Amino acid sequence: MTVSELPNSAPATLEELTEQRTWYKSALGLARRQPLGAAGLFVVLTMVFMAVFADVITPYDPEANDFEFMLAAPNSTYWLGTDQFGRDQLTRIIYGARTALYVGFVCAFIGAFAGLVLGVASAYFGGMFDLLFQRVMDVFMAFPLIILALAVVSILGTGTSNVIIAITIPFIPQCARVVRSSALAIREIPYVDAARAMGFSHKRIILRHMVPNVMAPFLIMLTTFVGQAILLEASLSYLGLGVQEPTAAWGLMLQGGAEEYAESAPWVAIFPGLAITLAVFAFNMFGDAVRDVLDPKLRSR
Repeated sequence: MTVSELPNSAPATLEELTEQRTWYKSALGLARRQPLGAAGLFVVLTMVFMAVFADVITPYDPEANDFEFMLAAPNSTYWLGTDQFGRDQLTRIIYGARTALYVGFVCAFIGAFAGLVLGVASAYFGGMFDLLFQRVMDVFMAFPLIILALAVVSILGTGTSNVIIAITIPFIPQCARVVRSSALAIREIPYVDAARAMGFSHKRIILRHMVPNVMAPFLIMLTTFVGQAILLEASLSYLGLGVQEPTAAWGLMLQGGAEEYAESAPWVAIFPGLAITLAVFAFNMFGDAVRDVLDPKLRSR
């Protein structure tokens, strides 16, 4: 290396170190401003880790019955006890996180992205299309989430795929309504009129000028939908209309022990219930933190 090369390499290294320190300080400052959001993110990342590495973390098969250890109380071998079929509760909770996150993320992403497209298109084109679209959305939003999901499952049948469809459908009008309200304000901004005057296509105006400016409410809805989807999946599974045995799912674990073993083996229902509560709470706290960070009014406080 020549002497002339040293001044060029040193500043680059200093810039990288400065960027790393800046990113670290920003993340630490954000965690201090939003402690509940940081705690929620930690729980979410822990759930993702358990779901991905469930095969490595747990030594037991979540679907294998062991009638010798039915309803065993929590001990050194089975930390959270066993259920009525002798299956390890901790193992099924960890594998249940995989089911919950799979359903939650798939429903949230499909529902939010479909709502984003429909909401922006409705606000941009307006006219009769917007009027008809809003009336259709009103019909769907007239039903509570769980009632609409129950209706869809009763038509399509049980199973993970049908549960995803049943939960995704109510999410679309919710996201579309929120995104449309933001897109209506953006449509009146002069640079959108300027893009039309310059002859840009509808696709380019929507993708380049409108969609990026509605990402804040979209991301908030996306994080909120994950928690709602986990709760809806657990509710449908508890009612026997969601994920079916022997798949590990928190709602199914509650269904098997909430009533029959509430007194004789309370751990059968307590630990799955705590898992559902913690997961939904974590996603809600993380979603609130995302809202506070993306909202300019709250960001300036």
